[in-house]
Amino acid sequence: MILLGRVFLALVLVFLYAPIVVMMVMAFNASPLYQLPMEWSGRWFVALMDNRRLLSASGTSVGLALATSLIATSLGTLAALAFARYTFRGRRLLQILLLPPIAIPWLIIGTSLLVFTFWIGLPRGWPALLVGHVALALPYTVILVGARLAVVGVELEDAARGLGAGPWQVLWRVTLPGLLPGIAAAAAFAFAVSFDQFVISYFLAAPGTSTLPVEIYSAIRKGFTPEINAISTLIILLSMALLLMVARLYRFGGSR
Repeated sequence: MILLGRVFLALVLVFLYAPIVVMMVMAFNASPLYQLPMEWSGRWFVALMDNRRLLSASGTSVGLALATSLIATSLGTLAALAFARYTFRGRRLLQILLLPPIAIPWLIIGTSLLVFTFWIGLPRGWPALLVGHVALALPYTVILVGARLAVVGVELEDAARGLGAGPWQVLWRVTLPGLLPGIAAAAAFAFAVSFDQFVISYFLAAPGTSTLPVEIYSAIRKGFTPEINAISTLIILLSMALLLMVARLYRFGGSR
């Protein structure tokens, strides 16, 4: 049974990572048609530096993801604090309403956001994209920070108040430091959700403005270019480096 379990685990890992490994290897194939045997080359990384459409779309995605992460994490942290530390009418209903945006298909959310932005007079483009991405990432940030709040508890906050600390001192010196692992996780999750988002970006982007997922989709429709493999490889390597850095700084559970 142990051997069978290991074989099953190995097959699952192969199923998950084989396409990614093949794509990364093909980024170094000199042939644009992926001919075998391979001729190793970095020509597609050099060509990527001259591909203004992919680079511009990447810059748009990174900027949008950073703004989404900052706004969604800030609002989500405040909302999580309100849910955890205060009792008010409609609190339970608001907590329940956080779940449907996670479960509803993104196609439906994208359509509804397009109709909503048109109804309020917000044109397609950066403002509409930012509203859509924040709306999509906000439930995740509230849930992640709320889970950390449940672990932190109120004992240290009560002790600080008992020692004469004011509300802002308790927030900045006690509550927020205890929430930092949850806030960091929420910010990273919001960034990933925004950077990877295709449907909402496709609906809300203005003509001439494109995020990286939308640009890759458009490039595949016109004819696949190995430069997409190159930029995807760079993104994967950067993500792995950040993950290893976080894993080195923090142990599981959020303690240094």
